[in-house]
Formats: sequence, structure tokens, C-alpha cells
Amino acid sequence: MNSSKLNRLVKVSLLGVIGFLFMFIEVAIPIFPTFLKMDISDLPALIGTFALGPGAGIAIEFLKNVLHGIFNGKTAFVGELANFAVGSVLVFTAGYIYNRHKTRKVAVISLGAATIAMSIAAGLLNYFILLPLYERALNFPISAMVDMAAKINSSITDLNTFVLLAIVPFNLLKGIALTILTLVLYKSVSPLLKQEHNKIKNSEKVKI
Repeated sequence: MNSSKLNRLVKVSLLGVIGFLFMFIEVAIPIFPTFLKMDISDLPALIGTFALGPGAGIAIEFLKNVLHGIFNGKTAFVGELANFAVGSVLVFTAGYIYNRHKTRKVAVISLGAATIAMSIAAGLLNYFILLPLYERALNFPISAMVDMAAKINSSITDLNTFVLLAIVPFNLLKGIALTILTLVLYKSVSPLLKQEHNKIKNSEKVKI
């Protein structure tokens, strides 16, 4: 493994561990049922995908969820699968668009598109795959989730309205929060991620 690849691996690993630690900092939002809690564990992956590319962002998402599944293990990896799938849509969409033209305007557009893509993906994945998995693996009936959500929003009456009025808005709000934090932090953090990587690449060119 050359120095450039090792440097990249170290940075992905570090951001993955930070994301894993962030998963333990959760905040309940009063307008959503208590089992939907906000965290910013996708933030390191977004910073990584902007600095190192969408592949790195997905790798960071994978690492943080593997670590969380091993050390937390409360959801039989179903929660981690959900977090990885939805988070990967977010970071891949943002990274793919941003890496085509790296300007602040494109960064804003990419994060907006990623938030929408994540929210749609979260709705579809929960409806067809994730909620049924929760029901089977954890004996947490979908009807119980709907009932909990209905106590907060009386317009939620079934699985369809639960996804449309709870899952999708929750992910939209999360995406907006992550967008703001990424735009605020990326400019100050990115030189730390890129500087050493660029030095190594330049030194390898000189050797050639």
C-alpha cells in the first residue's frame, strides 16, 4: 500500500470513528415520535465525501455503523442497516454532484439534492424493507409505531401516512441541519484532510 492510499485510509478510519461516536449523541424532536431521534453522525461522512470523494463517504458510513452494531447492538443491526442505507444515499448524492464542479454554489445545490434524495430513499426503504425488518427482528409492530406517531400527529392513521408525515419530514429536517453544519465546518476542516494527501501525491510525483 503506497503512502497516498494509507493516508486516505487513516482519514476515512478517523472520520468513521468520529461518526460512530456522534451516533451516541441523539436528540428527540417533540414533533416526531420518540423512536425517531436526531443525530449528526452523517456529518463526518459528508465532510469526507467533499474532501475525498463519494467512495470515501460511503466507507465512512459503513465503518461507523459496523462499529455501532458491534458496541451497541440494540437493534440486531437493523438500525445500523437503515442508517447506512439512508446515509449512503445522502453522501453519495452530495459527493457525486460536488466533485463534478467544486464551488460553494454547487456545494449548496449538492446538499439540497442529497437531502431530497435521502428523504425519498428513507420513505421507500422504510415502507418496503426497514419497517418490516424492525417488526420481525425486534418484535416492534408497525402498528405500534403508527400509534405512537398518531399521538403526536392525528393525521397519521396508517403506514402510508406514517411514512409521508413522519419518516420523510424527519429526514428532510435532518438533511437541512446537516447541510448547515457542513457548510459552516467544511471550509475550516477540509485543508486538514487535503493538505497531507496533496503533499504525499506531490512527493510521489517527484520520485517518479
